[in-house]
Amino acid sequence: MKVAVVQFKASIQKEINLKKIIEYIIQAAENNATLIAFPEFMMFYTNSSQTSRQLANLAEKINGNFVNTIAKIAKENRIQVVGSFYEKSTKRNRVYDTSFVIDKSGKVISTYRKIHLYDALGFKESNKMIRGSKIAKPVKTTIGKIGMLICYDLRFPEMSRTLAAAGSEILIAPSAWVKGNMKEEHWITINKTRAIENGCYVIAPDQVGNIYCGRSIVIDPYGKILLDMKKKQGIGYVDIKLKNIKQIRKVLPLLKNRRTDIYPTLKV
Repeated sequence: MKVAVVQFKASIQKEINLKKIIEYIIQAAENNATLIAFPEFMMFYTNSSQTSRQLANLAEKINGNFVNTIAKIAKENRIQVVGSFYEKSTKRNRVYDTSFVIDKSGKVISTYRKIHLYDALGFKESNKMIRGSKIAKPVKTTIGKIGMLICYDLRFPEMSRTLAAAGSEILIAPSAWVKGNMKEEHWITINKTRAIENGCYVIAPDQVGNIYCGRSIVIDPYGKILLDMKKKQGIGYVDIKLKNIKQIRKVLPLLKNRRTDIYPTLKV
């Protein structure tokens, strides 16, 4: 099963990004991809001068034009889409950082609101965003059962383990990983570790340009890098084989060998 991974530099203009997104979806479908995954903040790039009020005014609901347009294109091209957007909240001048999964019929079958906001290394997402309150249950797709994370969530192993224990075969983490000292090393190491410790694929599309490091990546269940897009904008393709997950989990049964009689089992 072929998966398309998009790495691009988002504009501050929502309309410009949406046009690019549509083009990428059509291109991936023409290349027989079953699913296409986009990075975090694909809706638009938020610079430091943008106020929380301005961001909130630009945010949309899940049934707004941004997601609806993507869903329409997904349906027309019979392809599944994983992406993210700024979702309106009921809290004044705050938005959710929300990811979504759209099936081939254009239906939104899962949403997840980022629970770990990036309040670290000089950044404070909570000045503009509000945290999600729950982990989304893994969702069935034609490439396997998907568990959703967003960017900074990758640094918290409890979350990926929760999703794996709940049945996830593939973890998808739309990201906008800020560049800086050792940041690319952290990015590669964390993504590989999440795949190895859970015996699953990890698909992590990343933003490139602006303040972000790129290096969109796909890791197999044994920790092998299948795709590293470096600093290139565009689409990368990779084949996902569910039999590899079963084989790795059989010979390296980490989920089975957990001592949940000693430490508690995390539940979704």
